[in-house]
Amino acid sequence: MRLSYLPVWRHVVAGTALALLAGTVTGAAAAAPVPPALGLDASPAAVAAAGPQDLAAIAAGGVRPVSGKTPSAGPKFTKAGTVWKVITPQVVLRNTVTDADGDTANLTFQVYTTNADGTPKAQVDLDGAGQHGVLVSPFVASGGTAKVTVPYGKLKPGVLYKFRTSAFDGSLYETVWSPWADFRIEPYVKFPAPQTTSTIDPTAQEIYEFTRTDPGPALPTMTASGTVKRQATQKRTCGQADADGRQLCIELSPPTAASQARAKERAEKLREAEEAKARKAGKSPAAAARDAAAAPLVELVDWCWDKPVGKDYMSRSEAYLKNIGSATIVFLDADKTAEIGFAEFDFEQRLKAYPNKNSSGSDFAEFDQAISIVPVSVDAVLEGVTLKWDVGSTCSSCVTSNVKWTDGQANDAGPTAYWKASEVHQYAYRWGRTTTTWSGTGKETIDLGWSVTATVDASDSSSATASFGTSGIEQVRELAPRCDDIVKGSAPGCVLPYFKTNWTLDTNKYPAAGAYYWYMQQVMPDHAGSRRWDSLMHYLGPDTPLKNSAGGTWTSNNSRDRVCDNTWSVHPSDASVGSVDCDEFAMASTHESGGYPNSVNKVTSGSQCAQLYTDKMGDGTANFGILADTRKATNGPSGTERCGRAAISSTQNQQAFSGFPVPSWRMLDGDGFFLTMPGYEHCTSTATTCTWRKIG
Repeated sequence: MRLSYLPVWRHVVAGTALALLAGTVTGAAAAAPVPPALGLDASPAAVAAAGPQDLAAIAAGGVRPVSGKTPSAGPKFTKAGTVWKVITPQVVLRNTVTDADGDTANLTFQVYTTNADGTPKAQVDLDGAGQHGVLVSPFVASGGTAKVTVPYGKLKPGVLYKFRTSAFDGSLYETVWSPWADFRIEPYVKFPAPQTTSTIDPTAQEIYEFTRTDPGPALPTMTASGTVKRQATQKRTCGQADADGRQLCIELSPPTAASQARAKERAEKLREAEEAKARKAGKSPAAAARDAAAAPLVELVDWCWDKPVGKDYMSRSEAYLKNIGSATIVFLDADKTAEIGFAEFDFEQRLKAYPNKNSSGSDFAEFDQAISIVPVSVDAVLEGVTLKWDVGSTCSSCVTSNVKWTDGQANDAGPTAYWKASEVHQYAYRWGRTTTTWSGTGKETIDLGWSVTATVDASDSSSATASFGTSGIEQVRELAPRCDDIVKGSAPGCVLPYFKTNWTLDTNKYPAAGAYYWYMQQVMPDHAGSRRWDSLMHYLGPDTPLKNSAGGTWTSNNSRDRVCDNTWSVHPSDASVGSVDCDEFAMASTHESGGYPNSVNKVTSGSQCAQLYTDKMGDGTANFGILADTRKATNGPSGTERCGRAAISSTQNQQAFSGFPVPSWRMLDGDGFFLTMPGYEHCTSTATTCTWRKIG
């Protein structure tokens, strides 16, 4: 029951009241009453922060209001065990309140820090200028939920707090406080100040295995897991019969256990020979071992010569085809029923694109191709075998050299790859190499194709050709070089754009930016740039056809202005955070940016993005955290936003992508790349705080 009350302090300690009645306290009548020093055990009526209690309401039949038994803290109002997990320092405290009289009522909220054993330690001053350090909610209907929002700066991330409530209906307080509830402000990610040095190489790339989409009719196509997707459609191809009716045929076969063993043995023998040569020259064992580990001089691609046969490998500029296998040459008699003789060879191919003049030495864009042919056996009846390597392309602005043949020591081997039957052994390599220069303008993706044609000395006209396939089907084109003169700061060059590069953000030097990007990758529906979800970002290049409102080329500034628009303002934070910028994710330089017109994540304003900011932890460590900015989205990010914007250290925002190698990777519009944050990749869920780890 609510009665009117006088707006004066009515709870004076008993001793002072008696002294006033006895006239022993002089001058007190002129001074304002001073509230008592209240302790943890003070009753709600003793605190009386919501107003004075009027016990006349009891005599009038009034009933005291009651706080709920399960006070809660948020957002997001979720628990880990017995502790409410809060994502922002602007904590919302709430509890239900009931009044049997049906009166409206409010709640007083009181917060304490905790001792190591979880018991209350010291009261937190929530209202600053107020007398009691508490917050009082507005009145709500009986059975409703009363709540208050703690102003920024009162509570610190990482600290375990306890709070409780007391109910007041305008006349009466409940007699006891509600049960305690524990809460802690927990960041999505926490991290230290930037490290001064780091061993992380942002541009380091991992060579990866790939499967060809068009290895030719004689070889099967494979899935990424190594199972057969399509069987070979034409294992044997035969040429025209010679004047005596005899016919030459070629059968290709994928690498076998025998051919893999031969390749391994050749590599081991070559290493042993190089090491012995170095020791004979007086080099130390360590120096000799280094020489032995180096690729042969004849190698076009020096990182792959000793990798296992049976797989294909590539980088942004190089490819190594070690899954072509072997060819068996069959010489048939006139009635095609008797096999006169055989020869067998092992094949590998290489492809090397040069991203710029520094890597090729040419004023033109260039890519080279090479083939390795190793004889296994040649029957004497064939007398000798010649193999011609045919290289085709669709290039409209290219000049391709004739094939130059060398032996395994890079010595000239003549105009053809030729072996006498009497001189065949598995170290009688032949290497063929050809150079293609591109002098076009703009950009051109060049499809390639390969085959070998065999002839034997035993026949003056019989030949047979086997296809090694092409650079890939139209939808994939995994081995098709792309040459351009568009990339600024770099001479014309070529790359293999099928290879998707990876930018490894230096989370040692830029932990705040890395923490924010990692979190957004996990929660965005498209997981932009994440290797875990195999979700590429796509570079916004200078060759984009999109135009801005002024008719100029759409740039990253246009995308950024849409996300970091006038709806963003700096969130308060600890002074140690320093200057901050609006940092958008996905980055404005990608097609995945919320500001990019054709983005799957397109928004009309950055206010539709997840709102986050950086703040100092208050748990006694030197750490910082990424927290929710709940000034507008009061419940924090929902996890369904298509973009993010956060207050991130200006230095980290501006430097986290410094050195992104657009020239050396020859990044053009739409090129896919991944973004990894190594200091956070050990975390697999956003359900708990991800804690930074130092790399290196």
